[in-house]
Amino acid sequence: MDFLSNIGFADIFGYLASIFIILGFFFSKITVIRIINGIGCICFVVYASMIEAWPVLIPNAILFLVQAYYLVFKPGK
Repeated sequence: MDFLSNIGFADIFGYLASIFIILGFFFSKITVIRIINGIGCICFVVYASMIEAWPVLIPNAILFLVQAYYLVFKPGK
């Protein structure tokens, strides 16, 4: 229980992001994968902004935009 008492708010977003990214590998429909991966990317962006980790924030922000582009403009691809 000591682990849970020491977890910070930013860490929660980091763990959620990791869970969503891993969860995306369990699906076969590309639309579902993109949605789950997009949620993971958003969590990583929030996490990285809280701890000021630009090398994590920048690629995940770009990846989120890529996922959103394909979901909006090229659904099913």
